[in-house]
Amino acid sequence: MQLYNIIIDRINKRPQGSYTAQLIERGRGYIARKVGEEAVEVIVSSLAESKERFVEEVADLLYHLLVLMAVNGVNINDVCDELRRRMKK
Repeated sequence: MQLYNIIIDRINKRPQGSYTAQLIERGRGYIARKVGEEAVEVIVSSLAESKERFVEEVADLLYHLLVLMAVNGVNINDVCDELRRRMKK
């Protein structure tokens, strides 16, 4: 996934002005809280807002989740492997 690769690059290079680099500097706990915050916003938007707003919030959640995955050394293939494993049950 291209976005995940960009996140990895930003983690490694930490370019000035990069939101991803700012998240990394604040630490894993901060990123985890952002994932929780975005998850709540997805729930609220799914119940009370437009489809467009819901899509925006889902995008925010996925981005922050990808950053959290990256700092934990987990990639998309790891998650897909786990989902495939569960499908076999």
